Amino acid sequence: MSAWKAAGISYLQYANICARAVRNSLKDETRTLALRRNQNNLKFNKWESGVQKEAQFVVPPKN
Repeated sequence: MSAWKAAGISYLQYANICARAVRNSLKDETRTLALRRNQNNLKFNKWESGVQKEAQFVVPPKN
């Protein structure tokens, strides 16, 4: 039996735990870059009269 099944968690939860452990083990400079890649940015576009308008972020990314 898989370790994650025995622990009673889903494979996605297991993968997230592993990824977090790897990111936390990195040196400071590399960790900062890895944490930036971990962010999700969601955009949406409005359509009016068959024309796509400018894309906008649902939650603007932090810089």
